[in-house]
Amino acid sequence: MELFAKLFSSLLVFVYHCFDRIVIHGYLSGLSRPEQVIYFFRQVLGIPMVDKDVLHRRTKDYQGWVEAYARNHHIPIEWADKGVRKEDHVLPALHRIEKTDAYGVYFIFKSMEQGRTFRITVPKYPTEDPNYRILAHQRSRFTHFYFYIRHQALGPIIVRVASFFPFHATYWLNGHSFIERELMRAGIGFHKNDNAFQSGDDLPALQAAADRLSSAIIRKRLDYWTLIVGPKFSKKERRQMNLSRFYAIAQIEYCRNFIFKRHFPIHKIFQRSCEIGLWRLTANRISEIFGVRLHKRFRGKLATVIDQIEHGHHVFRAYWKHAFLKQYEKFSRFLRNELCSNNLRDFGLKKGLDHLDAVRQRFQTITDGFATFQAECLNVHVDFPLLQRLALPITTGSVRYPGIKIHDTRIIRLLEVLLHGGTTVGGWTAKQIHEAILTTFQLSPKTYGLNQLRYDLRKLKGHGLLQRDGAHYAYRLTEKGVQVALLFLFFHKRLCGPLANSRFHHKPDPAHRPNSKLEAAYHKADNAIQNIVDLLAAA
Repeated sequence: MELFAKLFSSLLVFVYHCFDRIVIHGYLSGLSRPEQVIYFFRQVLGIPMVDKDVLHRRTKDYQGWVEAYARNHHIPIEWADKGVRKEDHVLPALHRIEKTDAYGVYFIFKSMEQGRTFRITVPKYPTEDPNYRILAHQRSRFTHFYFYIRHQALGPIIVRVASFFPFHATYWLNGHSFIERELMRAGIGFHKNDNAFQSGDDLPALQAAADRLSSAIIRKRLDYWTLIVGPKFSKKERRQMNLSRFYAIAQIEYCRNFIFKRHFPIHKIFQRSCEIGLWRLTANRISEIFGVRLHKRFRGKLATVIDQIEHGHHVFRAYWKHAFLKQYEKFSRFLRNELCSNNLRDFGLKKGLDHLDAVRQRFQTITDGFATFQAECLNVHVDFPLLQRLALPITTGSVRYPGIKIHDTRIIRLLEVLLHGGTTVGGWTAKQIHEAILTTFQLSPKTYGLNQLRYDLRKLKGHGLLQRDGAHYAYRLTEKGVQVALLFLFFHKRLCGPLANSRFHHKPDPAHRPNSKLEAAYHKADNAIQNIVDLLAAA
């Protein structure tokens, strides 16, 4: 990340990182298993037989309480219509409560959804106990309540409570809302647009507020609102049963935001990042960024894609198991790198809320590695003297190495293959490189022989673009070699998007000439590149 910030220091206003969206599951520890439910009704409540009516009665009691709570506090309660986005529907109610600077529940949604509950069946054969019933887990469709809350410390949060045993709860909160409340409490001015900070009077205080979000703060607030809007239990029930909630992280996002002074460079940087990401972010590189070695027993998704969502907004994604890294531009003001995880076990982390600090440290390392990888690839400038020097032969001691021409097809193919895998630990042997080139470009051994490859490798090594591990005779690109390879391939393929002839820009169709100036610009660029190639060839 430091390399990225240093590379674009003249264009950046500030950089900050924080948790973004956090989804937490809350489980009743004392009522999660069938035997615990049987004990609760038989031993604690004194009900000899646990049947559907017993569970249905508890559900009706809770549903009736929610209706009365909404009526007594004048809170709108509605059924969620199909196709309606809940967050957009409740925005007017949120604006009204913000105008009065009030806190608490401001809207309740009812929704029929799938949830985890218990199935009660009568034993097939007679038992000694006539009240014996079999309880087993199942998923069924029943009513869930969405409580939309404006909290003084966490900002807007959502609490979803299932109305059927075992009353599972789900919580949605956002780290940016927490930072906003912290800055307002400290009297620090800032400008926040949607889900990002674009300026602030005290930038170190903004980052410090982001780092203060802890599991203790979240647990305290969730316990309070679960007690207020969750199912009700008597003092006797709480005294004899463990009815505390276990909070587990279901989904979590950690973002690193780069705020620019003006919008011009953001789109260009994002385009080039997409090009390089699809080009160079191979399976080995993704695993290296995530800090896990790739092996044959790998399970899960491993790919890089570009998604195009509404209004032509592009998002670059690098998938790894059940997680993914994504990058996108927003409001033409900032670039965001975001890591999203749907299963913390992929990272060797525990899902309990108490391990939030470990998640923060691990995700910081991964997003930092992703930004560093992009900075290394973007730190490639068109150094024409460098290309001219490479085109000239050099002499090292008594050995004379031929020059490297930018239009040499063999060298371009070799650099493209090395750029994909030549930077891996240990490098590639000459035979492995030869097989990769033949497979990639569908060549025959007669067209490009192994001795010809060794000759090209010798040239690259002589110009300092390639290094060899003498113990294993394995080759890999040097730092200078990576930059030269990118320059050669950019000139050769003239990439202008995530792929050659990408979805970002298209060459004008001769049949429909929508913009003669754009067509002239393309011709001018082609002529300039051809002139450079001719000059280097003459040298």
